[in-house]
Amino acid sequence: MSNFTVGLAILGGLVLAAIVAHGAWTSRRNAPRQAQPDAQGAQTTRVEPDLGEASPVESSFDAPLQPLPPIPLPSRDRKNALDALIDVLTPIALDAPVSGDAAIAALPPTRRAGSKPIAIEGLGETQQWEAPVAGRRYNAFQAGVQMANRTGALNEIEFSEFVVKVQAFADALSGSPDFPDMLHEVARARELDQFSSTHDAQLGFTLRARSAAWSPGYIQQNAARLGFVAGAIPGRLVLPARIPNVPPLLGLSFDTQAALADDPAQSAVREMTLSLDVPQVPRSEQPFVRMREAAIALAAAMDGIITDDNGHMIRADGLDVIGSGLEQLYDTLDQRDLSAGSPLARRLFS
Repeated sequence: MSNFTVGLAILGGLVLAAIVAHGAWTSRRNAPRQAQPDAQGAQTTRVEPDLGEASPVESSFDAPLQPLPPIPLPSRDRKNALDALIDVLTPIALDAPVSGDAAIAALPPTRRAGSKPIAIEGLGETQQWEAPVAGRRYNAFQAGVQMANRTGALNEIEFSEFVVKVQAFADALSGSPDFPDMLHEVARARELDQFSSTHDAQLGFTLRARSAAWSPGYIQQNAARLGFVAGAIPGRLVLPARIPNVPPLLGLSFDTQAALADDPAQSAVREMTLSLDVPQVPRSEQPFVRMREAAIALAAAMDGIITDDNGHMIRADGLDVIGSGLEQLYDTLDQRDLSAGSPLARRLFS
């Protein structure tokens, strides 16, 4: 074999090796980032988030979220209790005390009028309005239907359905309901709906990968370091509240199909959404501060950028403006006795 032939063979081998190496490098670069084992004392490389040319924002999320001191909710906000502020109330007089067992048996099979919840409470030995309890006796009842929620205001058809169900309950107990004027209550419902629609706020930040995509496990690992846990829906994580039986502080969601893939490690996720349902979370939890810091921390750790729903980068000064506007919203809700996170607010904004 001539030197020329040998030279061509060597050159061809080098070209082939270069092509294979480039293909492997390209494949590795485009592969989604994977979760890594957490080593004790390992040093984490910190990538500063890109928030534009505004002044840098420091993140306090090098460690998990720290608890904040709670502020007690107003005493009027008994969970699920009827309240004239957001409910149409109908007193039901009784000829004689009624047992809780009889009241429970007479309750409507479905306690909704259209899209609005119905509730019935009794007044008995405790001298407190409560849902009927077996074994107790009640001297009076009151029924209520919620005037508004995120589906809209109570209308005439829903009010009429409420009347039919409450009348049947009262008849079964030989009671006499005193229904308010329908037109007046429907007008009140529309005013409440107008207020709630104007002051409803559900915030969302989109975190987008700047280079390599993320695997579901990589997202979950980084979110878990900030206190997020798996939600009920695949592809959704939540930051739990410290108060029992209340909605989570924040939500974090990504493509459900990626989370359900046969091999999630090969699923490439390029964006996820961090969300805050403002009226559902108490102001005392400082949810927007926690949302802002979580977004910055995740963007820093995962080499991402923070954008709005339209893909526009949110700068640090833009976050300041959003925070200022939320404080005004909180003040307005407080003045209306519908403080964010209170049972009344959670019912109204649902």
